[in-house]
Amino acid sequence: MVSYVNALLYGVGGLVVAGMALLVALQERLVYVPVLPGLTKSYPITPARLRLPYEDVWLQSSDGVRLHAWFIKLFPDCRGPTLLFFQENAGNIAHRLDMVRIMLQRLQCNVFMLSYRGYGASDGFPSQHGITKDAQAALDHLSQRTDIDTSRIVVFGRSLGGAVGAVVTKNNPDKVAALILENTFTSILDLAGVLFPFLKWFIGSSGAKGPKVLNFLVRSPWNTIDVVGEIKQPILFISGLQDEMIPPSQMQMLYAKAAARNRQCVFVEFPDGMHMDTWHSGGDRYWRTVKEFLLQHASERNESSKSGNDNGAR
Repeated sequence: MVSYVNALLYGVGGLVVAGMALLVALQERLVYVPVLPGLTKSYPITPARLRLPYEDVWLQSSDGVRLHAWFIKLFPDCRGPTLLFFQENAGNIAHRLDMVRIMLQRLQCNVFMLSYRGYGASDGFPSQHGITKDAQAALDHLSQRTDIDTSRIVVFGRSLGGAVGAVVTKNNPDKVAALILENTFTSILDLAGVLFPFLKWFIGSSGAKGPKVLNFLVRSPWNTIDVVGEIKQPILFISGLQDEMIPPSQMQMLYAKAAARNRQCVFVEFPDGMHMDTWHSGGDRYWRTVKEFLLQHASERNESSKSGNDNGAR
């Protein structure tokens, strides 16, 4: 019996040690994937390939990292909403151009696409601290432009981009009119327990079961669940119920946390939506949902998106 208990303890200890080694050595590579397997870091195409008029924008983050972005306008004098788009964790902004092309057409908007540090043509190496600075640099640039309506800047983040977008929206209530979150996680801590079930007992949010002894090793926790509860601007939550990466329940948790304090939250589910293709599988209903949200919270007659209406879940 004693030997069995010892073996069990050694086994548990081995899992903890293995988990610690995995987190310390590989976590940035697991969270941030600037280069897809078999591809290069460079952009495979530019907006010009899709006949989209665009501007190459070069920025500098507050810690001196040189960043690249594309500013794509529907047409030269477009004063419609401007979406500050934050991408998922894998690949670069060029891989989102097909979606952005449709976004421009359906929403009649401008789109600003930032390459996080270490992604695309941007310098540096990705980290939560650094990417937060990158997002702020992008927003500061947009808010200083004279060729857009700066009262109609809306942040749109998908997956990791949702975590990024939530932080920059919370920190800038005077610059961001509204926020759109799509298939976003509650935290990297919670997501690690989903992607690596053998670590679930040792890593996760404070509300989960288990000792969570590995939490302190996570350098990019991205605790979106804590951030959304402090956002005052309107938020649209878009959830694909077939998401194979992030459990849809995490989107429900984000909505519940935000809606407890913010009456301007909307939650919309798409039954066939997967992690990356909800915009495609959702079809006309997807774009209609986003357009209605923009009309209500980022229209010319609705400065700074200060509507106090209670939209609720639908």
